[in-house]
Amino acid sequence: MRRPDVEISEEFGREFTERAGEEQYAVGSPWVDDGVYVSPTPITAGDQISIKYSGMLAKAGAEQLTLRMGYGHNQWSGISDISMSKVEDKAFETKVEIPFEQCSRLQFCFVDNAGNWDNNSGRNWSYEIHCGEQAEFR
Repeated sequence: MRRPDVEISEEFGREFTERAGEEQYAVGSPWVDDGVYVSPTPITAGDQISIKYSGMLAKAGAEQLTLRMGYGHNQWSGISDISMSKVEDKAFETKVEIPFEQCSRLQFCFVDNAGNWDNNSGRNWSYEIHCGEQAEFR
């Protein structure tokens, strides 16, 4: 079942579909629970979003987690490191304000206090940021 909160490229979708027949599931694919949840989606410039993480670093017992995020399609700009709060055993969360001028892509990954990274198998997590009316934060 496809996760509705994850956007994928057409190329990745084709690759996944071809491999799915062999029962090989890609780590971080939109059809597998990878422990990353973004709300609300779609993201609109000006939104405050919540990013929750219960992925492999949290499951491995990380005590502290940092969200590394930036904006752009290929090269990241406006890179920030944001401390995440532990919200339950093996889960972290933070809230991020998306600037009105950022009508591109939100890119992010995670690093724990031991320097271990979760970058979605080198793909990072990537969400299109839409321009338009600000969504109501729930």
